[in-house]
Amino acid sequence: MIKIIECPRDAMQGWEHFIPTEKKINYLNTLLQVGFDTLDFGSFVSAKAIPQLADTKDVLPKLKLTNTKLLAIVANVRGAEEAAQYDEISFVGFPFSISETFQQRNTNSSIEQSLSSVEAIQKICLQKNKQLVIYISMGFGNPYGDEYSPEIAANWVAKMNSLGVKIVALSDTIGVSNPENISYLFKHLIPLYPQMEIGAHLHTTPDTWKEKIDAAYNAGCKRFDGALKGFGGCPMATDKLTGNMPTENMIQFFGQENLKLNGEKLAEAIMMADEIFV
Repeated sequence: MIKIIECPRDAMQGWEHFIPTEKKINYLNTLLQVGFDTLDFGSFVSAKAIPQLADTKDVLPKLKLTNTKLLAIVANVRGAEEAAQYDEISFVGFPFSISETFQQRNTNSSIEQSLSSVEAIQKICLQKNKQLVIYISMGFGNPYGDEYSPEIAANWVAKMNSLGVKIVALSDTIGVSNPENISYLFKHLIPLYPQMEIGAHLHTTPDTWKEKIDAAYNAGCKRFDGALKGFGGCPMATDKLTGNMPTENMIQFFGQENLKLNGEKLAEAIMMADEIFV
C-alpha cells in the first residue's frame, strides 16, 4: 500500500511572508480531510531559526483530527521533549544530514553530536509512544564538497537500524537525485532492512518528477513525501525551479482511487495552497 506524506510544514517553513495562524489552521484542517496517511504539519524549533512555524503550539489545539496521523519536525532533544508531550502527534521527525557542513548549518551541531541526539530522541519516542522518523538529509549528494557516495548513505541507514529506528526517509535536499542513484539506494536497502520503512523525500524540477517517482517505486519504495503544487524545498538548491515533489503529480501517478483520497477536499486544498503561497 502506498503512503503519501503531505508536507505543508516543508512548504511553509521558508516562505518569506508570515502566513497568519488562522490561515494555517484552515489549510491544515482541509488537508486532514483529504485522506493522506500522514501530515507533516509543523515543527518544534526555535522561533528565531524558523519564525514561520513559531505558532505550531497555537495551531495544534485547533486541528480537527482524522485518520491522518500528525508528524512534527524537531532539531534537537529539547524540541523532541516538547513535541512528545502532545498525544495528537504520532511521529517525531529529525533531519540527520550526512553532510557535515549542512548538519552544522541546519541544526548547529556536528554529525557526531546529532547521532547522540538521535539516540536520546529515540528513547523519548519509545517512552511517549511516538515513532521517530529520520530524514537522511543530503542523501543523494551535497553542494559543499563533503564526501558523498551511495555507500555512505547506506551506512548511515544501517546505523539508524542499529539504534532501533523504524522509519527512514532518504532526502534529496538539493534536487540532485536521478533515476540511477534513486534506484540503486532503494533496491539495495529495502531488501536489507525488511523491518524498516524506507521512504523517499525527493525534491525535483517540473520536468523530472515522474522519472524520480518511477525509479523509487520500481525499486520497492512505498512511502513518498510531497507538498501540494511543489511549494517549498531547500534554498541551497542551485536551480530555482527545484522544489518539493508535487503531491498532485504523485496522485496522478498512483491514481486517486488507489490512494482512497477525497477528491473534493483535495481540490479545495489545492485552491487554498494557491491563495496562501503567493
